[in-house]
Amino acid sequence: MKNIDRLKKMDWPKHLILMFWTALIILPTLWVIMNSLKTSGSILTDPYALPVPPHVENYQNAWEDAGLGRGFINSIYLTVLSVFFIVLFSAMPAYILARKVFTGRKFVYYFFISGLMFPTFVAMVPLFLLMTKLNLLDNHFGLLLVYTAYSLPFTIFILFAFFRSLPKSLEEAALMDGAGPYRTFFSVMLPLAKPGLISAAIFNVVGIWNEYVLALILIQSPELKTLPVSVANLMLVMQYKTDWGALYAGLIMSIIPVIIIYLIFQKQLASNTTAGAVKE
Repeated sequence: MKNIDRLKKMDWPKHLILMFWTALIILPTLWVIMNSLKTSGSILTDPYALPVPPHVENYQNAWEDAGLGRGFINSIYLTVLSVFFIVLFSAMPAYILARKVFTGRKFVYYFFISGLMFPTFVAMVPLFLLMTKLNLLDNHFGLLLVYTAYSLPFTIFILFAFFRSLPKSLEEAALMDGAGPYRTFFSVMLPLAKPGLISAAIFNVVGIWNEYVLALILIQSPELKTLPVSVANLMLVMQYKTDWGALYAGLIMSIIPVIIIYLIFQKQLASNTTAGAVKE
């Protein structure tokens, strides 16, 4: 009992820090939600007052007049397709590198992982020139290819650990039953790596949904812009129109999908992040 009491006394500073950190995240979010339901005049005169009555039309103005609806749909389209291809094309090399022994395996693995060391800003100019020569500038297919390529190193790094932690007996049993390498991968190993696939998908969803720099460089047409670029443009426009309520509504619209995904998969994500750390 004395040891338990000592542990409780030692934990209270950690709990206090976590409560403070939670307040730093929740309070500004609540403040933005409140201002998204107020008029521009009430935001400027009394930004901390409750939105009474709530002006829901701010969301309609942001969706239709400011063009965030089009950016929202573009971001959903790009995020879903990008994450699908990222997880699929990362699982294949991650499985081979984790389960097969061949000459140069470590070199190939570190070659993929080396992509994590290069920041986006280093490749901005050559990437722009390359996409221009390939006629992939200002279209979603080109941006989809770039998102997939940029996310491969990180996703391979995550899935490598999960495939390596899977028991060899299941793979050997599939081979003894006559399953070929493709069937073994898609029917046996890929379903077993579902926790890793979900974790990788969630991380990539958040990253691509909030991605701004690449979309700003490679997309020029207003009807093709993603939601982060549309929100940034909205911030510039609303400085002159002074429609601050629509601006705050746009910010809330941009973070709602990420919050929903986190609330749905938070338990799964917390348990899956340590699953790949178990050795055979």
